[in-house]
Amino acid sequence: MRVGVKRIYAAPAAEDGYRVLVDRIWPRGVRKEAAAIDAWLKELAPSTELRRWFAHEASRWPEFCRRYRAELDARQDLVRGLLAKANEGALTLLFAARDEEHNNAVALRQYLLERERG
Repeated sequence: MRVGVKRIYAAPAAEDGYRVLVDRIWPRGVRKEAAAIDAWLKELAPSTELRRWFAHEASRWPEFCRRYRAELDARQDLVRGLLAKANEGALTLLFAARDEEHNNAVALRQYLLERERG
């Protein structure tokens, strides 16, 4: 299973495979036609309350991940769908945040990999 993460502002590549935007809000300055996404799963994005609380503060990262995992646990039908896509081929989770290390796509990737391992 190959799950990658990529900023939506980066150019699409063939090795991206199935491209899924996992942000609740559409990224600024990105035309839908040019985004080259296969799906927009805003339901898998953190809740508005969690996103606002986190505010991309790196010091809040561990607690953000814990709370986000709890939200993901409640959305297992969507999680299973992503796992199925990842098992079919490459899956790339797209995000808009500037911080490439502390964002929901990174947390979601880790969650998916742990679920796959059992």
